[in-house]
Amino acid sequence: MSEQTNNTVDLNRIFSILRANLLNIVLCAVVGTVIALIVSYFFVTPKYSSTIDLLVSQKDTNTQTQYTAQQADLQAINTYKDVLKKSIILTPVLKKIRENVNYQGDLSDLQSSVDISNQTNSQVISVTVTDKNAYIATDIANEIGTIFTEKIKKMMKIDNVTVVNKATVNPTPVSPNKKLNVLIGLLLGSLIGICISLIKELLDTTVKDSNFLREELDLINLGFIYHINNGNKDYRVVEVITDTSNEEDRRI
Repeated sequence: MSEQTNNTVDLNRIFSILRANLLNIVLCAVVGTVIALIVSYFFVTPKYSSTIDLLVSQKDTNTQTQYTAQQADLQAINTYKDVLKKSIILTPVLKKIRENVNYQGDLSDLQSSVDISNQTNSQVISVTVTDKNAYIATDIANEIGTIFTEKIKKMMKIDNVTVVNKATVNPTPVSPNKKLNVLIGLLLGSLIGICISLIKELLDTTVKDSNFLREELDLINLGFIYHINNGNKDYRVVEVITDTSNEEDRRI
């Protein structure tokens, strides 16, 4: 029972501390939000993405073998996803985009900018390219699709890859996510404000009431001294509280 009471008292004290420092917490939250906005708009370079869709499907008109061919295409997709990011595809792509759009990155930069995705049991492979320039991202994606369809015929000895949706320019940046950054800045600022308020309270050794002397330090309250400054004259009012415990002991 006493443990529950102590927990309740501690929670009440924490809430009272937060209420007393609410202005500082709000100020820290505002500062965190402003910093997040400044970083998102002025210090983070926006990036754009463009996607090309490739269909893996053999041109088979025989209905008896069509299902078998489809299953073979689904199994081949994992291999194609791996090949798409290999140097055998991206090296000629890098050469082309350097000539056409003056791409400044190297092969590792190109590999890190390419993302391959595929839905379960789908024969469509999506190749997404992210770059600081929306037009360069589109050119890279389309170049990957062109070179991959040519290379895979020679490598696999089969013509089962076609472009179903060419990449187009997307003028909306995919990063930074300004709304998410503002929310993170708001939460971090609020958390910092709360931590500062609690730490400040823990480090404050000022005695705020007489109960602290009796309950925490086990001291006897003898009285209060008030300091009044009136011009050049100082007045001190002393209120003495008599300790009657000794008198009771004498009576006994």
